[in-house]
Amino acid sequence: MITDPEPCSEAVEDDAPLGLCPYHLQIAHDWVAHDAGVSDLLPTPCLACGARLGVRYPSGWLCAVCEWRLGDIPDGESVAPRVDVVYYLRYGDRIKIGTSVNPRQRFAGIRHDELLAFERGNRLTERKRHAQFAAHRLDRSEWFAASDEILAHIDVLRAGIDDPWAQYALWRSQQAALHG
Repeated sequence: MITDPEPCSEAVEDDAPLGLCPYHLQIAHDWVAHDAGVSDLLPTPCLACGARLGVRYPSGWLCAVCEWRLGDIPDGESVAPRVDVVYYLRYGDRIKIGTSVNPRQRFAGIRHDELLAFERGNRLTERKRHAQFAAHRLDRSEWFAASDEILAHIDVLRAGIDDPWAQYALWRSQQAALHG
């Protein structure tokens, strides 16, 4: 333990959380950060999940979402986490409601203008959505007319989500963290 031979004579700021001058408050912060880490943006996206938020320790960075150590390279034995999603694609004035565990690969084979949203769920959830929006279904396909009812549902799914792909990456990282 380090002690100053004389008490500090520097002024303590009125809104300081402890009775320490700015210099000694910074020393206390650095000491705590050594064990607890400091949350900050990662220098590069996490290779495991794509997240940008990390925790910086003296020994290096960890992803704040999946705890992957920055700089570690995923090996070939890592199994990608399975996340079933129901997707909503727009093509013109039509919306496709489908499901996939590998949406990037799936979308490569579907003509579309835009990914509108993801919803966690499997074939059962997809069937529920097809039944829910049956009045707007085009023929017997997975395509639906872009009705106010469907667009309202998509708005609920997208609330607070700027990029559906970022949401999907978060779900994958959460799944990876749960299964080590």
